[in-house]
Amino acid sequence: MATSYDYPPLFRSSVGFDRVFNLLENAQRARSISDWPPYDIVKTADDSYRISVAVAGFARDDLDITFQSNLPTVTGKKQETASEGYLHRGIAGRPFEHRFELADHVRVNGADLNNGLLSIDLVREIPEALKPRKIDIHTDPALVQSTAPVQIEAQKAA
Repeated sequence: MATSYDYPPLFRSSVGFDRVFNLLENAQRARSISDWPPYDIVKTADDSYRISVAVAGFARDDLDITFQSNLPTVTGKKQETASEGYLHRGIAGRPFEHRFELADHVRVNGADLNNGLLSIDLVREIPEALKPRKIDIHTDPALVQSTAPVQIEAQKAA
C-alpha cells in the first residue's frame, strides 16, 4: 500500500520551499519505478561520492549518462540479439532508466565501466561565497577605557 501526499496546500503557507516540495514529489514518484538494476551510493571522502550501478551484460555503447539541473540519468538499452540457441536466458537485458536527485553544488566528475559495474564519481564543490567565514570584531578606540584602576582622593576627617 503506497501513501500519497498532497503538497499544494503547503504551497499556500510557505514561501521559498518550492524546491523541497519538488524533491519530495520526485522521490515519491521514483519509488514506484523498478529498482533494477541494483545500485550502491558510497561516500568516498568528505566531499565526494560514487554511484555504482550493476550493468552486467551491457556494453559501453548500450549505456547513456545525461546530467541536467542536478539530475543525472543513467539509461541502458541493450542491442537486440538473436535468441536462437539459448537453453536458458537468466541475465536480464531489459531497458532501464535510473534518476538520481543531487544536492546543490554537486557535479558529476566522471564515469567508468569496469567488470559489469558502471561507476559515476560525484564531487561537492561549495562556492567560496557560501562557505562559512570568520568575521573580525572591531572596537571603537574612544570606547576603550584604560585598564588602570581609578583612585578616588578625599580629605581625611579629623
